[in-house]
Amino acid sequence: MLKRFKFLLLAALLLLPLAASALQPHKAGASQITARSLTLQSSGTDGPDTDSLPDGGSEASGIANHTFTFSLPSTTTLGSILFQYCTLPNGPGVTCNTPAGLSTTSATLVASTGVATFASVVNTTNGSPYITRTAASITAGSLTVTLGNITNPDGSSCGLPAIAQPNCTFFVWVSSYASTDTTGPVTDTGTVTASIATQIVLTGTMPESLVFCTGGTVGTTTGVPDCATATSGAISFNKLFSPTDTSTTSSQMAASTNAGSGYAITVNGPTLTSGGNTIAAMTSTTNGVHGVSQFGLNLKANTTATSNPAVGAEVAPASNGTNYKGQAYSNGGSMNYASVNQFEFNTGDTVAQSDNGGTLGGTDAQIYTVSYIVNVPGSQPAGTYTTTLTYICTPTF
Repeated sequence: MLKRFKFLLLAALLLLPLAASALQPHKAGASQITARSLTLQSSGTDGPDTDSLPDGGSEASGIANHTFTFSLPSTTTLGSILFQYCTLPNGPGVTCNTPAGLSTTSATLVASTGVATFASVVNTTNGSPYITRTAASITAGSLTVTLGNITNPDGSSCGLPAIAQPNCTFFVWVSSYASTDTTGPVTDTGTVTASIATQIVLTGTMPESLVFCTGGTVGTTTGVPDCATATSGAISFNKLFSPTDTSTTSSQMAASTNAGSGYAITVNGPTLTSGGNTIAAMTSTTNGVHGVSQFGLNLKANTTATSNPAVGAEVAPASNGTNYKGQAYSNGGSMNYASVNQFEFNTGDTVAQSDNGGTLGGTDAQIYTVSYIVNVPGSQPAGTYTTTLTYICTPTF
């Protein structure tokens, strides 16, 4: 009885390696694939989530492209390559269990480059897609294959039953065959590893915005108009008033907004006054004339001409109709602050507006230079003439 028992035990032990070898593809004599990797990439398609954004490549249950890069060591006939998705790495006695939630039945062949190109993907069996080509000899070397429209694992294979883990590793057994349908012996084989991962979701809010400032000058910081650099708004004309010359000065303002209907800037205040004496406002658009009572302004780079000295600058950066839309305003009639060497002043007038391109809209920061001129007759009473002007920028959201 003792001898018979030993014989049966030995027979059972001999059967174990045979059972283990039946759990994986036949690999007798297969060479090891080298320089192998799997990269999960966004497919540009939104999956089952509700964020309306394309899935990131490593998102659990996300729809992704899987790009395999590896080197085939054998110079031989190549007809197909199998990609077998498993919860464990390949090895003796390891059964390939498909990761939960993975779906390859809609997989597409996006691209194949390197020592061989492939015609199509066969996705009939979930978790085991393979690519196929007309069997032909190849030289050992690098190969890159991208499979698209694959649904990543949901992560439950890495946790307790039915509990998805946001970070979960899975494996793909890659095997090459001489046959076009992955039958017969494996030529080369290797395992690649990838992982789904928790998505980092960043949230921030851009509120309704208006940045507006005025001053004698407004500078820039790293090329961007910066209201923190605005100087005092107390400015003086460049020379004494005279019936034979034109006095000038300028101020600046900067504006930006994300208002969908943009902004409009108005000028508000009286003309220059000294006690009961005034300098007449230029209530209609005209050029300066020596010996005539005139106070006016525009938002242009004026040139030297009769009774018009060079003063001012164009809006900067220049309007381009896209991210810079602010410009000096003209309605083509009674309000015109956008003509070189032409001046006007009426309290309440719009002097600038973000309507470059034909419609009002948001704009990045720009600096306006407001040019002022004064002409006086010889009979203008002596005195110190002043005015306080208020510029109001109104955005419409």
